[in-house]
Amino acid sequence: MTAVTIGGRPMPEFQQAAKDHLWMHFTEMAAYTETDIPVITHGEGAYVYGADGRRRLDGLAGLFVSQVGHGRTEIADAIAEQARTLAYFPIWTYAHPTAVELAERLADLAPGDLNRVFFTTSGSEAVESAWKLARQYFKAIGQPTRHKVISRRVAYHGTSMGALSITGVPAIKSQFEPLVPSTVQVPNTNIYRAPVHGDDPEAFGRWAADQIEEAIVQADPATVAAVFLEPVQNSGGCFPPPPGYFERVREICDRHGVLLVSDEVICAFGRVGEYFGAQRFGYLPDMITFAKGATSGYVPLGGVIATDRLMEPFQRRGEAFLHGITFGGHPVAAAAALANLDIFESEGLLDNVRRNAPLFRAALERLLDLPIVGDVRGDGYFYGIELVKDKETKETFSGDESTRLLKGYLSPALFDAGLICRADDRGDPVVQLSPPLICGPEHFDEIEQILRKVLTEAHDRL
Repeated sequence: MTAVTIGGRPMPEFQQAAKDHLWMHFTEMAAYTETDIPVITHGEGAYVYGADGRRRLDGLAGLFVSQVGHGRTEIADAIAEQARTLAYFPIWTYAHPTAVELAERLADLAPGDLNRVFFTTSGSEAVESAWKLARQYFKAIGQPTRHKVISRRVAYHGTSMGALSITGVPAIKSQFEPLVPSTVQVPNTNIYRAPVHGDDPEAFGRWAADQIEEAIVQADPATVAAVFLEPVQNSGGCFPPPPGYFERVREICDRHGVLLVSDEVICAFGRVGEYFGAQRFGYLPDMITFAKGATSGYVPLGGVIATDRLMEPFQRRGEAFLHGITFGGHPVAAAAALANLDIFESEGLLDNVRRNAPLFRAALERLLDLPIVGDVRGDGYFYGIELVKDKETKETFSGDESTRLLKGYLSPALFDAGLICRADDRGDPVVQLSPPLICGPEHFDEIEQILRKVLTEAHDRL
């Protein structure tokens, strides 16, 4: 039997190098003291392959990223050609062709008059940039007291200090306090655990939106700059908006002169069946933040798309948005994004999601016959499955039980069974799924079968 090697190095030597030098993100490093770190070596289509030689379905699209799948030579070729032509140049004072072309293309795809594109390299940077833009915009138009942000409980908006301050997940904030002041959290749209109107989605949506207005009023509208909301909230397990929710939020923001920021780091680029989640749910924000699926992860790229109104003060002589990122609008990243969008169009990926999203939901809802599955929720190719201790009462697991269930069993068991997804405990325990947009019914059936087997085993162990 041939010994496993990576890059010509024996696996034990490679594993030791990883343990000695690689600091993985959001990872309990001590968990790998006695066991090997999972290593993914390559991907093809909807699947990735490990150093163990096994194929696994990428049911999370990497990290809500790989829209067009792995191994797309069209994007790789575009990257190589751009690197040969112009590998790097900043968009500070200068422009280059791919940044201009991509900005124009995104403006054409975005709704309404969202025509101004400010590039970053990540979602956290995009959220940070949007908050800074809102603050400087209000100073420029003579409303300097507007600096506060409203966001939702359990919502994740990034890890930089500003984005983390907007984030509503206490467990990942406490280690970095004091954070940036001026942020307020309001209830999210988890109707499965709605404190009121749980049997009436429209009434619940009105109540949830009205909590935003109450927060604005309590904070003093003259001090509130923006409301940051995801079309479908990721953290907590894929909370879609109730009917009429965003229409009411838009009215509230307009009434109080507050900007509405649609944080679409996950939901943009086809994840919910449209280029932007705001289009899917029929509202017009003042800004859209994006990243992840913009390049399908082939090169990091993010950004903010803003309305023409927000640009107006910065077109005066002597004015500039005093913010910039060295690699924002990187030529190679922009080329990758353009090639990514070409694939969207040539392969009809939005149509694929719209056509197959009901089948994806149906496949996951088959799991509702399991005693451990309490709720299936989401939209498009973006779903969460909430796990419960008691289905009748919706009793959830304690913190220790959730840790043992998700990290101690489900995460490794699903990986071993051939499915990459996310077992998450930011809020109540959930399994999240976000497959590449090239997937179809055969992939949904594979996901359901693996989940059924592993979740059944999990319940038996409990």
